[in-house]
This record gives sequence, structure tokens and C-alpha cells, in this order.
Amino acid sequence: MKKKKLLAIFGTRPEAIKLAPIIEAARTSSVLDCAVAVTGQHREMLDQVNDLFGINPDYDLNVFARKQTLNKLVSRIIDGLDVVFDDCQPDAVVVQGDTTSAVAGAIAAFYRGIPVIHAEAGLRSYNLLSPFPEEANRKLASQLAVLHLAPTMFNKRNLLREAIEESTIVVTGNTVIDALFMTLERKVAFSDERLNRLEHSGRRIVTVTTHRRENHGEKMSGIARAISEIARAEPQTEFVLPLHLNPEVRDRIIPEIEGLINVTVTAPLNYAEFTKLLNLSTAVLTDSGGVQEEAPSLGIPVLVMRSNTERPEGIVAGTVKLVGTVTEDIVRETRAILNDESLYTAMATSANPYGDGRAAERSIAAIEKLFGIGDGAAEFDSWDPNEDELRQAASLIER
Repeated sequence: MKKKKLLAIFGTRPEAIKLAPIIEAARTSSVLDCAVAVTGQHREMLDQVNDLFGINPDYDLNVFARKQTLNKLVSRIIDGLDVVFDDCQPDAVVVQGDTTSAVAGAIAAFYRGIPVIHAEAGLRSYNLLSPFPEEANRKLASQLAVLHLAPTMFNKRNLLREAIEESTIVVTGNTVIDALFMTLERKVAFSDERLNRLEHSGRRIVTVTTHRRENHGEKMSGIARAISEIARAEPQTEFVLPLHLNPEVRDRIIPEIEGLINVTVTAPLNYAEFTKLLNLSTAVLTDSGGVQEEAPSLGIPVLVMRSNTERPEGIVAGTVKLVGTVTEDIVRETRAILNDESLYTAMATSANPYGDGRAAERSIAAIEKLFGIGDGAAEFDSWDPNEDELRQAASLIER
């Protein structure tokens, strides 16, 4: 039997991390042939992840350009993919999440009559402007996909609420957990010698990541003031900030923390080094999405510096807490985690609702079933909320 051709399309570091386990699993399948097309809008960070997971793209659109508008980016990706489709002739494409490459890839494939598979489907904030443009991107991708790989039962419920056919949804767990476990097996040293010294210091580490667009401006200044206050109040704790290169972030953060001896600012870390830092951490302060899923897998409490989240599962489960962007709230909640042993233990030992490291295996089984090969696999035994938990989760999502 001729193998079915699957084309994975991605362009950013988070997409590469989350698609890498699916690509690896597809390449060991006896019935699938997997090609890779990268759009390349996050050039350096994307290449680092591809190197880490041994991904050699078959096609590279290389659409990166400084100060490029979203409209220009989408048009360049669609134009480039038309050429790729002519050459590759895929039987289906797989896109991931909520990026511009995901929605452009889904549109380009749909217009050519190529089935779209959407990985990490069903996340919702129910506010088209927060996060922007991600919420719109993932909702558009859902309308075009024929197979929805939903990380959790809660994501599946979101899709069913939008009249997505249940038979097209498979709960897989999130492949970021697969990627995390795969990466932690690798022995790496930090490229920043300060982190190597910190690793062997025995001191508590709080990792801080912040970059989200809706936190730019005064909210970012509030986050910076909070980090400064916590660091001064907790001198025995080390705070590590792998800081985004965006001046909108750095110009707000750095002036507030300069001169604090227990705050270490580094360049953005490659994925292998970041997972190592995460594994060394006592707690995480973040406005990122993926870290909300990764840290609980390692028993690390997460405080999310946002007013809403499209990932309420961890909050209801107790592994994650929303603290907003107000300085006083961040300070209070972070110091509580660091100093209340019972609170810390409750968060650190809560069950992780996001995955078990076998999401890629389930995804490939679902893709093979889409092609009429095999019966699929048992779904991830995800947290399935009762009515009270559904109401609690809904209250965490800005609508």
C-alpha cells in the first residue's frame, strides 16, 4: 500500500516544539510519509528547536521580515504554500495551535481541497482581542479542520459547543508534555555560566517569563515592580528571567531590577536549556501559555500574570493560579507560595490535567484512522469537569 503523505506546517518555536513529537512518531509509522514545511517567521529560535529534535525541513518559505504586518505575513505564507503543495502533493496537512502559520496553513490547504488536521485544538478565551490575534486564529482553524486533536476534555467541550462534529475530535493530551520529557532526557549544560553556578548553589529558583502583547505598556511595568519587590523581600531566593528581546518588554523590566544581586537576566534560552531551568525551579511566574502546561508535569506551581486564560484546567485542578498584573497581587501570591508550605505542597502535588507523554502516539493513531487505516487509540484520560467545575472554569475565561 502506498503511504499517505502528511505535511506538517509551522513557523515559530512553540509550534516546532509541539509538532516535533508528532513528526517523529509519523516518521516511524508504516503507513505515513511525513514532510515538513517551515514558514520561518521566527528564524533563530525556530532553527534551534529543529536542530534539537533533528528536524530537517523539506521546504522553507523563509518569510521573516522586520516590522512585517500580519496581513503581509499571511499573504506571503499562502503564496509560498501554493508552491509547496504543487511539489509535495500532500494527502493532508497538520497545523498547530493559534499562530499565523497555523491559520494561513489551514486556509491555504482548505482552498486547495487538502484536509486540515489541527493539533492543540479547542483552546478558547472567548475574547477575540485577548489574546490577539491568537483567539481568532484558532477559531478560524477549527472551522477548516476535518480532524481536531484536542489536548483535554475541556477543549473538546469547547469544540462541541461550536457545533464541531464529535466524531472528528480526539482527546490526545498535549504534545508539549511529550516534547518536555524527550528533552529532559538530554544532558545539556547552560550556555550562561551564571546559570551553571546557580544550578549547583542549592538556592531556591523562581523562573519568570513575560512577553505577552496584551501586557505591554503599564502592565509590564507593574510586573517589573512586582519582581523587584519580591526579590528584595526574598533575598534567599534567586529569580531568573530569560528575557524576551522585544524592547517593549526589556525597556519596562530592566530598569526596575537593575542592581538586584538575586535577579539574573539572561538572553532567551533555547528549549533544552529552558526545560532544564524549569526542572530546577521552585516556582514559575509567567504570562506564557505553554509553561502553564509544562511546569505542572514537573510538580512546579505556576502563577499566571494574566487576567484570563484559555487553559483553565490547571487552575481548577490546583496546579496553576491566576494572579493578574497588579503589582500588589503578584507580590502577595508569590510570597505566599514561597512561604506557606501547605499551599506550596497542594499546588505541587495536584494532578496534571494536560498530558502523560503519549499525545503524539494518540495523534498518529487518529491521523491513520482519518485515512481509513486502523481504529485509532484510546483517548487521553483527561480531567472531565462536572457542572460545578465547568462554572468555575468559565469564570476564569474572559468572554
